[in-house]
Amino acid sequence: MDFSDILASSIHDIKNSLGLIFNSLDDLVDDPANQLADPRKASLIKHEVQRANNNLVQLLTLYKLGNAQLAVRIAAHNLEEFCEEVVAECQAVCTALGLDLDYDCDPELTGYFDWELVRGVLTSSIGNAQRYAHARIRLSAAEEQGMLVIRVEDDGAGFPAAVIDLLPDDGQPDWSEDSETAPGTSRTRLGLYFAHQVARLHHTPEAFGRIGLRNAHRLPGGCFELWLP
Repeated sequence: MDFSDILASSIHDIKNSLGLIFNSLDDLVDDPANQLADPRKASLIKHEVQRANNNLVQLLTLYKLGNAQLAVRIAAHNLEEFCEEVVAECQAVCTALGLDLDYDCDPELTGYFDWELVRGVLTSSIGNAQRYAHARIRLSAAEEQGMLVIRVEDDGAGFPAAVIDLLPDDGQPDWSEDSETAPGTSRTRLGLYFAHQVARLHHTPEAFGRIGLRNAHRLPGGCFELWLP
C-alpha cells in the first residue's frame, strides 16, 4: 500500500473508535441513572466527537472520490422528510448550546440528490453555525432558478470576507494554500472543499451543482447555500 492507502485505513479505524465513544456518551447522557453533574458539558463533548467524526468521513469520501471508488446514489427525495432527519440529528447539541434549530420547507418539495452525501454537507454546515450563532439556526429548502437550493443560516456575526472570498463568483474556487489566507479559514477550507465536490457530483447536461456563501439572507448572520440541479 502507498501512504494514501495507509492513511485511509487509519482514518477508517479512528472513525470507528470515535463512533464507539459517541455511542457511549449517548448512553451516559440519556440514562438518568448516571446522574451526570453537568449534562451540558457531556453534550458538548458529544458535539466535538461528532465534528471530528464528520471530518474523518469527509476525508474518506474525498479519498474514495479521488480513487474512483465513490458510489453516488442520486434519487428523488422529499425535502421535508430530509430536513426533519437533519434537524433531529443536530437538535441535541443545539439544545445544549441554547440554540433554536428549525427548518422551513414546502411539504411537497422534491429534489434529486444523494441523501447521505448531502446530509453530511448540511450537518457539517450546521456544526459550523453552532460555533457562531447567537440564538438561532435555520435550515431551509426551496426551488429557485430551476434548481433546488438548501440553506443553513444563523444569527451570528456572519462570514468574514476571507472565507467568502474562497468562493469567487466565477464558480472556480482556488483551494490551494495561500500565504495571504486569513487566520481561521484553513479549518473552514476542508468543509467547503468537501461541499464543493459533493455539489459537483450532482449534475445534468445543462448544469452542475454549486455552493455559495453570503451574509444576511433571512437571518442576520452567515448563510451557506447548496444549489443542486
